[in-house]
Amino acid sequence: MAEDGAATAGTAVQLIDGEGGFATDSAERFMATAGVAECGLSYAVVSIMGPQSSGKSTLLNQLFGTNFREMDAFRGRSQTTKGIWMAHCVGVEPCTVVMDLEGTDGRERGEDDTAFEKQSALFALAISDIVLINMWCHDIGREQAANKPLLKTVFQVMMRLFSPRKTTLLFVIRDKTRTPLEHLEPVLREDIQKIWNSVPKPEAHKDTPLSEFFNVEVTALPSFEEKEEQFREQVQQLRQRFANSIAPGGLAGDRRGVVPASGFLFSSQQIWKIIRENKDLDLPAHKVMVATVRCDEIANEKFGCLASDAEWLELENAVQSGSVQGFGKKLGYIVDVHMQEYDKEAVYFDEAVRKAKRQVLESRILNEKLRKALVEPVESLFDAASQTTWESIRNLYKRETEAILPEFLNTLSGFEMESAVSEGMVSKLRDYARSIVENKAKEEANKVLMHMKERFTTVFSHDKDSMPRVWTGKEDVRAIAKDARSSALKLMSVLAVIRWDDKPDSIENILISTLLDSPVESKSSSASSGDPLASTTWEEVHAKHTLITPAQCKSLWKQFKSETEFTITQAVTAQQAHRRANGGMPPPWAMVAIAILGFNEIMALLRNPIYLFLLFVGYLVAKALAVQLDIGREFQNGMVPGIISVSAKLLPSMQNLLRKVASDQQQQQQGQHQQQHGQQQHRPQAAEGPEPQPPLLLSPNSSMRELRRLHMPPSPVRRSLSSPSHSSSSSPLGSPRRVSEDQKPRRAVEPESESSSAYSIV
Repeated sequence: MAEDGAATAGTAVQLIDGEGGFATDSAERFMATAGVAECGLSYAVVSIMGPQSSGKSTLLNQLFGTNFREMDAFRGRSQTTKGIWMAHCVGVEPCTVVMDLEGTDGRERGEDDTAFEKQSALFALAISDIVLINMWCHDIGREQAANKPLLKTVFQVMMRLFSPRKTTLLFVIRDKTRTPLEHLEPVLREDIQKIWNSVPKPEAHKDTPLSEFFNVEVTALPSFEEKEEQFREQVQQLRQRFANSIAPGGLAGDRRGVVPASGFLFSSQQIWKIIRENKDLDLPAHKVMVATVRCDEIANEKFGCLASDAEWLELENAVQSGSVQGFGKKLGYIVDVHMQEYDKEAVYFDEAVRKAKRQVLESRILNEKLRKALVEPVESLFDAASQTTWESIRNLYKRETEAILPEFLNTLSGFEMESAVSEGMVSKLRDYARSIVENKAKEEANKVLMHMKERFTTVFSHDKDSMPRVWTGKEDVRAIAKDARSSALKLMSVLAVIRWDDKPDSIENILISTLLDSPVESKSSSASSGDPLASTTWEEVHAKHTLITPAQCKSLWKQFKSETEFTITQAVTAQQAHRRANGGMPPPWAMVAIAILGFNEIMALLRNPIYLFLLFVGYLVAKALAVQLDIGREFQNGMVPGIISVSAKLLPSMQNLLRKVASDQQQQQQGQHQQQHGQQQHRPQAAEGPEPQPPLLLSPNSSMRELRRLHMPPSPVRRSLSSPSHSSSSSPLGSPRRVSEDQKPRRAVEPESESSSAYSIV
């Protein structure tokens, strides 16, 4: 913050534009970067007013090191400053804010447009400690000089300030001539007194001297253009007078109505608003208003800081988990820290307002403590609603209220209140605690249907050990459902009314006897006088304590039953599925019936085993066709498309199946034949070489194997054996090994995955 303030020191920022608009955003950034808001009461405000093009901005830049825009004399004399600008002084203690006002008597606004001049003059007098009035030396002693309208404006607007603080008027005589200041000052003071006497005043201030309103100071400076070095030297001497300006005896003088720096911007904005609306400006009332608004803002800020405090949140989470040792001390320490921060920031505002807002803040914090101590436990008690719920809530309310009352009374003792007022506030605290409980009860009553379904699900779906219930078929679903509904109905009876006394009621019995033990009556009979739920109030219960009326209970029960019926149906379905899953064998009576009614068929199967073989073969063929056709996938799109697709593929699939069986059989026989020839080649041969093969002769007694061998083409193995070159180059021991390896049956190409499984089954 200090670096930012140093970087922006002297930089001019517009506070009010030429049309009278208040630049809030730029002013807030200026206050933050310049560090003015943290100064408390240790700051001063200096303003300057005077005729247009009289060197006001030049004087401020030379005097305070600011950078207000200055007029370029080489481009002519015209308006340079429009509206009101402000800047932070460089190297002046205490913190000083300088305001440069638009010049008076300018041709840009005209002769008749003097409203903004008067408004800006009044604004400067209302918020400034020191007002510099820039005037020409040659105007002193002249009746129609430029300073006369300006002084009249200042004195006239001063009459609109009720009980103003004493402001210092520092007249700066520019372009001083050879006439000594000792001769100029009496003439100027005389002119000022004449103007003051000529200004109409209220009856209360008709005879009030000028000194009661202003501290008048006079100084003179040489011409900046002709004697620049001398001008700078005297400006530096004048600068020394602004050091410690707010100290006793300093240039600022009276500080009775000063506003703390944190509220300066808000105060300025409200003052300008009142001035623009052409209303009388009551500064004391305005001071109270600023204190009220700022103390409210500070209190809200500290309450927000308390709510987001890490230690506070940690303590809150610990309370939800259970009791916390030293809860009161920890909570008191956190509250004291934030209350001290409030006192530190609000110390400079009106004392009565500050104390009142502190009391409000403490009440809010106590209420928050009470709310945290009641809301969570009450909610947990409603979640576990039973016959003792309201008794536990009453005990909780009494215990927490009595625990916080001593702290509350200790807070009130610092304000010296009468006993009646103090007792009234204690009563309000008790009422607030009751309202917390009642509001929480209303909130939970609005969610009673959800709570009932949760209670029903908990009881119905869990056993006595709180374990999830498994529906095996042995449970009594009807009895379990009745117990779960009864538990949900008891919860609704707890939330039906607020019970602040120990007086018993029959709401639970009425609900159980009417809704659970007997069926829900029709609409026509529900309107009869015999229905205890055909009413909007409960007997012996005040209407303001009724949360759910009897008629609403009946309506909620119907909705509850319809929404929980599905859960019961699921349990019954789960039981039936469990029975079917665990019932692989038919019941004994079914087995006996099958044995008696199918006795003849059983005996026929036993006498003719061929039937069993045919059934087995038929099963294998059907299974193979089912795998080949992929029956499950075909019927995914529906029954009719599945039947059409299967009927179209059935005949080709059977043909492919039979063709494959025949092909596999033929390949198997060829493999056996090649294996036999390989075994013959392993026999030892004579040294002189293989014996010549006799010619193949067929006879009527020749076997089918010989006939098949005759017509089969010679294998590569046989050709290799009959080749002379091969027999001559290979050894007798090596040839049989190679022949046996070459004659190993090669694996046939496997069919597709689906058809292969079908063929393997056949």
